[in-house]
Amino acid sequence: MNHQPHPEAVGPATDFNSTQIRDAVRRLLDADGLPPIVQAGHPVLRQLAAPYDGQLDDVELAALVDRMREVMHDAPGVGLAAPQLGIPLQLAVLEDQYDLDPVSAAVRHREHLEFLAIVNPQYLPLGSETASFYEGCLSVNGYQAVVTRHRNVELRYLTPAGVRVEEWFSGWQARIVQHETDHLHGTLYLDRAEIRSLSSNAEHSARWAAPDIDDARRNLGFLR
Repeated sequence: MNHQPHPEAVGPATDFNSTQIRDAVRRLLDADGLPPIVQAGHPVLRQLAAPYDGQLDDVELAALVDRMREVMHDAPGVGLAAPQLGIPLQLAVLEDQYDLDPVSAAVRHREHLEFLAIVNPQYLPLGSETASFYEGCLSVNGYQAVVTRHRNVELRYLTPAGVRVEEWFSGWQARIVQHETDHLHGTLYLDRAEIRSLSSNAEHSARWAAPDIDDARRNLGFLR
């Protein structure tokens, strides 16, 4: 498809200072059990998260990454950004080890993504090719919608150890990269979605779970 992604809507910058971020992380790490995932409507999801610049020591940062990975697995999901736990910090974790049937995997260009923690990420499109598929979000519980995204991107980020990385991603991996990086800029997938495609999880499973979106596009009247 030649439909272009909707422009990114960057939210206002968080007003959390370094001390407030550190205190919020310590409370999260000290709490019993896994923290809840923040849902749409909470202002932290609509703010530009603070770039990581040493607000946490190495032990705290590693512990936060581990806790985020636990929450992502428990949800379950393929990515989680720190703002989704109420922490306005430019940090996200990604991992996709779920098995799909071969037809769906081929249509969606979906391959396994090894665990990755990304700090201060920015992505750039590689070429003009796009792809449109249903996606959901752990912070918009119960719904899915079609989003047009760049098929290939370059991601520039720091590892938690401070190593600068430039890496190319394509297909479903590129979709995950864009979705999670958007979270750090106050953008939800709904900002980029074809709203006429919006479906509850139950309706999506019953009607639109095909590998492609052709039936949904025709019957719901989007991406004409």
